[in-house]
Amino acid sequence: MEDYIIRGMAANHQVRFFAAYSKNLVEEARKHHDTSPVATAALGRLLTAGAMMGTMCKNDSDVITIQIKCSGPIGGLVVTADAKANVKGYVYNKDVMLPPSKAGKLDVGKALDLGVLTVIKDLGLKEPYSGQTHLVSGEIAEDLTYYFATSEQIPTSVALGVLMNKDNTVRQAGGFIIQMMPFAEEEVIAALEDRLKDFSSVTTHLDAGETPEDMMKKLFEGFDMEVEDRIPTQFYCNCSKERVSKAVISVGKKDLQEMIDEGKPIEVNCHFCNSHYTFTVEEMKEMLKAAK
Repeated sequence: MEDYIIRGMAANHQVRFFAAYSKNLVEEARKHHDTSPVATAALGRLLTAGAMMGTMCKNDSDVITIQIKCSGPIGGLVVTADAKANVKGYVYNKDVMLPPSKAGKLDVGKALDLGVLTVIKDLGLKEPYSGQTHLVSGEIAEDLTYYFATSEQIPTSVALGVLMNKDNTVRQAGGFIIQMMPFAEEEVIAALEDRLKDFSSVTTHLDAGETPEDMMKKLFEGFDMEVEDRIPTQFYCNCSKERVSKAVISVGKKDLQEMIDEGKPIEVNCHFCNSHYTFTVEEMKEMLKAAK
């Protein structure tokens, strides 16, 4: 199945929802970064959330970045997504290894531990919007639920999951974001809260062959539900040698001259997709000319 996100409304437009199937993009990220299982789970959850949050943007040029800085051994994560659900990201420590949690699952909460979650929205204005909250569990879904409630004042339920195979490839990945509209009735809110409590993990449903549509139909059974969009999503990095060269130029003429004086080519890595770009001394000389 191809990766995709659905978005729609339910309960007479009192609720909006986003639901994603993201196995392939999470596996793509794992391959690019060669992440450990717990790092794959953490990054996969945040990539899935980022892709869904990207589809909340109104303009095609809007970009959303989610940053986590934490005290746990993973150190932090960064994910960036655009309005078309193209998403990319990386973890600070890709090799983190931890014993399973008490529930026998990958211990993402322990990998992150205490920290801060920041959401930056570049909406084409003079200054990007930035909201920040503390991590409440390190499990990412709960942290984003708390972020939406406190920073954006939107009652929200976030569920995210990544299930690994024994060979450490990605078996399933997906998630959903459900948000109450300001005029949502108490009985609708109470009914959904009860259903969410009884809802088993996202990956359990996906592994049983269910689609994002199936999951939403179960949660909204008895309420009218309308899927408004089905959006393809993918792990995509827009880096190129030209873009990376601009980053090298930005280090300043002095540092660039020092690199040239060393007489050796340099290699620059893209954090987001782990691509390597080599610049010869001659190329650096041309870059220095362009910088003048």
